[in-house]
Amino acid sequence: MTAPRLRMTGVRKSYGPTHALRGVDLELAAGEVHALVGENGAGKSTLMKVISGAETPDAGTMEFDGAAYQPAGPQAARRRGVAMIYQELAVCPHLSVEANVLLGLESASAGFLKKAADRERVRAALAELGHPEIDPAAPVETLSPAARQVVEIARALLTDVKLLVLDEPTSALTQDDARRLFELIARLKARGVTVVYISHFLEEIEAVADRFTVLRDGLSVGTGRVKDVTRSRLVEMMVGRSVDEQYPRVPHTPGDVVLDLSDLAGAPLPRSASLTLRRGEILGLAGLVGSGRTELLRAVYGLAPVRRGTVKVHTVTAATATPAERIRQGLGLLSEDRKEEGLTLTRSLADNVTLSRLGPLARLGFLSPARVRETAAAQLARLGVKHRDADQPAGELSGGNQQKVALARLLHQDADVFLLDEPTRGVDVASKADIYRLVGELAAAGKAVLVVSSYLPELFGVCDRIAVMARGVLGPARPVGDWSPEQVIAAATGGEMKQH
Repeated sequence: MTAPRLRMTGVRKSYGPTHALRGVDLELAAGEVHALVGENGAGKSTLMKVISGAETPDAGTMEFDGAAYQPAGPQAARRRGVAMIYQELAVCPHLSVEANVLLGLESASAGFLKKAADRERVRAALAELGHPEIDPAAPVETLSPAARQVVEIARALLTDVKLLVLDEPTSALTQDDARRLFELIARLKARGVTVVYISHFLEEIEAVADRFTVLRDGLSVGTGRVKDVTRSRLVEMMVGRSVDEQYPRVPHTPGDVVLDLSDLAGAPLPRSASLTLRRGEILGLAGLVGSGRTELLRAVYGLAPVRRGTVKVHTVTAATATPAERIRQGLGLLSEDRKEEGLTLTRSLADNVTLSRLGPLARLGFLSPARVRETAAAQLARLGVKHRDADQPAGELSGGNQQKVALARLLHQDADVFLLDEPTRGVDVASKADIYRLVGELAAAGKAVLVVSSYLPELFGVCDRIAVMARGVLGPARPVGDWSPEQVIAAATGGEMKQH
């Protein structure tokens, strides 16, 4: 029997009173794809930080290829062959592909950099990854999210990677890019590289992983071969209970039109968008990444310029408005980029939940901190956010719990029209079901919901109507029953869309 690539026994890690890892056991074999699954806040990110040397465990032992493993930091871990690709890619956008791949790994002779040899090393790594088309001289900021991911993996190859951790690697990828990533993972596996694959998409885990380990509340509660476990059993291990409905439906009835867009055009996207959204309705926007869906929501909300067309909210018609004016009109936006603009990560949860509507929390012009905390605590409890207290900084929460905080702000804001851009990105299966139920409850309460999602099962499971955007042009919305997934994909690639 050969030693496992990595063996962890009884690993613990606490942050003050918060026990992130409470005695985790994990065993990874050489040349396998191992899925790590669990709810948001289960300890996955902390465990990967321990493996990659970014955090030091409080207790427990680790072995790597049969030898003791206690990396003093990420660089020490990389020297042992361990690399981690985070969901938020750690690249330098203003530097070239070559500079990013070689950063800290440059070759030198007699005090001079061996630039020609290094460029060939970069070309060879990109070719080995199946992406010889990526130009080493190109600035990384000009690349697609998928190409940027390849750049990070190429950097790992130059360190003779033996264990590669991929954290939510498809969250910003198109379906075609995701397929190419799976092919790349297969090539790495054939080289004997161990790949740890973290994802909330169970169908991806079934497609790419050999074995799995489930984390729950900082403990490893199950492991085995992916082909030997059902999806429902996997979810049950993750949440400690059965999840009866993946897409819970709450009865709701569409009413009057509350948002009416007519030939709306932005700069440069969208090119043309017309739609009506009714009170008590959930309308989904499908399309490829870069088709203009996000730009449409931002133009409606006042975050992006409008070149042409009209926006009518209730009885108010105004093509352009500031976000503050849109909030007063009853609009609420959930940004797809929660870290950069959806939340203020250094501020408390209470601040993040209440900042867009402080009026009801003030007396005689003075804000009541106690009322701010109480109000925020109620919304956080409603959404089941795992947190210490309302004074905790938002940046300390897991990504999925941060997403719930951003939603809690819209609930406190008492928005009438919810503009939700990728509302379940980075959210675990059980929490997704909670968010879908919340969306249904909002519609049942007479709210209007516009959902942008790149995940077709989500749109088909939640929405009443679906409209597809292709190359900046929004097609007509049709009832969900009038669409098939194949038709949506055809429309998204321009197959059914009349281009202007």
